[in-house]
Amino acid sequence: MAVETTTPVTPVWNDPAHDIDTRVTALIEAMTVEEKIAQLFGVWVGASAEGGEVAPHQHDMEEAVDLDALLPAGLGQLTRPFGTAPVDPALGALSLLRTQRRIMAANRFGIPALAHEECLAGFAAWGATAYPVPLSWGATFDPDLIRKMAAAIGRDMRQVGIHQGLAPVLDVVRDTRWGRVEETIGEDPYLVGTIGTAYVQGLESAGIVATLKHFAGYSASRAGRNLAPVSMGPRERADVLLPPFEMALREGGARSVMHAYTDTDGIPSAADEDLLTGLLRDTWGFTGTVVADYFGIAFLKTLHGVAADFTDAAATALRAGVDVELPSVKTFGPALVQAVTEGTVPEELVDRALRRVLAQKAELGLLDAGFDPVPAALREHGTDDTVALRGTVDLDSSENRELAARAADEAVILLANNGVLPLTAPRRIALIGPQADEPTAVLGCYSFPLHVGVHHPDVPVGIELPTLREALVREFPGAEIVTVRGADVDTADTSGFDQAVRVARDADVVVAALGDRAGLFGRGTSGEGCDAESLALPGVQQALLDRLLDTGTPLVVALLAGRPYALGRAVTEADAIVQSFFPGAEGTAAVARVLSGAVNPSGRLPVSVPAGSGGQPSTYLAAPLAGRSDVSAVDPTAAFAFGHGLSYTSFDWSDLVVAAEEAATDGEFTLSFTVRNTGDRHGAEVVQLYLHDPVASVVQPVQRLVGYRRVPLGPGEARRLSVTVPADLASFTGRDGRRVVEPGELELRLSAASDAPRLTARVRLTGPARHVDHTRRLHAEFR
Repeated sequence: MAVETTTPVTPVWNDPAHDIDTRVTALIEAMTVEEKIAQLFGVWVGASAEGGEVAPHQHDMEEAVDLDALLPAGLGQLTRPFGTAPVDPALGALSLLRTQRRIMAANRFGIPALAHEECLAGFAAWGATAYPVPLSWGATFDPDLIRKMAAAIGRDMRQVGIHQGLAPVLDVVRDTRWGRVEETIGEDPYLVGTIGTAYVQGLESAGIVATLKHFAGYSASRAGRNLAPVSMGPRERADVLLPPFEMALREGGARSVMHAYTDTDGIPSAADEDLLTGLLRDTWGFTGTVVADYFGIAFLKTLHGVAADFTDAAATALRAGVDVELPSVKTFGPALVQAVTEGTVPEELVDRALRRVLAQKAELGLLDAGFDPVPAALREHGTDDTVALRGTVDLDSSENRELAARAADEAVILLANNGVLPLTAPRRIALIGPQADEPTAVLGCYSFPLHVGVHHPDVPVGIELPTLREALVREFPGAEIVTVRGADVDTADTSGFDQAVRVARDADVVVAALGDRAGLFGRGTSGEGCDAESLALPGVQQALLDRLLDTGTPLVVALLAGRPYALGRAVTEADAIVQSFFPGAEGTAAVARVLSGAVNPSGRLPVSVPAGSGGQPSTYLAAPLAGRSDVSAVDPTAAFAFGHGLSYTSFDWSDLVVAAEEAATDGEFTLSFTVRNTGDRHGAEVVQLYLHDPVASVVQPVQRLVGYRRVPLGPGEARRLSVTVPADLASFTGRDGRRVVEPGELELRLSAASDAPRLTARVRLTGPARHVDHTRRLHAEFR
């Protein structure tokens, strides 16, 4: 008698032949409440240095996690398996793989976890390339380069099994005293939006879910204090803080958003249904996941006082539109399961969040039948021999370093130069200052060596970090480099001043290497929780700088910092000032190349440099009342304005032609002009287009950036440029809360910096006022 055989039926949710909505609906209907909620939180883990399964990471803000108890119900995310402790990348990938297999085997649907990591300035893993921080991305004014850099970061993450990156930061700088300025792209929403969108595009092109943060208002906290309340009106929020998020979602395709810690006018972001659901989803059409900033849901109870207990906080966040609790389970735990089971928290809220989470896992292929969790990095070498695996994954390749070097080169900004630069065959260079011989002077606080490595002092740093001294020795082989620390970054010790002065007097040129030490929560002078009361250089660095100026030896200030600082006398008395914002592992070489002239500097300021340390911190993006006046003793005028940056060549702008000086409020203007390199070497001019609206129904900034283009030119080379400026770029949030394009006069200023207009077109919009929305045109088109 023949034996009948049956082919196993693939469950609907595992069958990619069905559409994602059908698959997700079937899976939700098959799940218990406990299984549903298990997909909505992560567990903070650390990969095993020996390739074994990950171990839960304990933090003082969370309780111990029992994986054996959690995993039968499933697990939504794994938090920072590579970014918790130093581990060889190949063995970290093996550890993650073995854990994924355990997770899949433990839950009855075989669903793996989604693994996320930080990538604010490169993949935050041991041995991975440290790229320039986002403030340096802004300084490049080069979206194409940042897109390539992000794609490289994404490829490194994806090859070891990571699915989601917690970047970019799209917060627009409002007060440079804030410690996280180094993590931002700048003080202008258009610059932040375009550079941030390019980063998203690069990361997503590698298959990594990009996470926009922090939505919204975090950077506008009172007095620049981390996690302080935000006091701003809806108009400032709509016109300054939200546009980068609009752009990165619409043009970048970001699949995740992280809520901000802060409250705005009394409403915490994690509890703001109008923001996370009304605007983000109902208006903008976002369909991805909203994830909590670490511990942010619990903060609704512990910091904001808008929830009675953790279950109330969970319900509040779910109702607002938060889908995933990170970094670990605190509020989405057993108490929430009980509340949903008893009907005190609607199960529909859980299902809504779950649908988004499962849809994202389906998009990533994690729900497909036969899903293989083996990452690309392990396919060639297998997964059995840990000894053979060690060292097989290179997260700091020569290709990465070339990208890091190019980004650093383009990000270095020449603020001032009386002709001393580039240096020509100096006999003796006095390199003086706390950043002179400090390997980590180029790193931000979310770089692996400073974020994690500092807690493991016995482990090698994992990547090459040449100091500025080493870079200068290579760049100037014929010079004697005499190095003196002179002072620490942030102490009051002046005992090294006298030696510094003696060395300076005996040199041909002094390079004063000053700046910040990145750290977390007060352990540095820049970084998360390292807010500044003043914009004076930390410690006694200004006093050291003044002593060096007094020597009369030609002096170049070289800044390796996370924020702009007032430089006192040096603004007018230093022979040159070179600004870099934590330019990454190739940063000191980039600074040295600028000093020697091997690189012609082309960076532009993404944030203004203040003239005084104690004046009202502000940005160029300000109304007329924010400027200098006769009725205040405080002059907020910047020492160096947004967009400023010098070159070793010169440029001439000429022959402006405006195709038509009038256009309807739904029309556009076209300008053409010529930029010529009038010097004797190759250089890149950064053409910046600003819009000035002299009369509007609500107060407007004096001017705002609406377009830009890097223009590389050889000696004597000229290029005719054309730019089309849609009327939509003149829109702003009107009195009724809607975005409007109003008729009237405008100035379109083609500028080398926000304070350096070169050509101005005076044009007029005609016809009725016209309301626009998030589908408006966002860019001036350069050709």
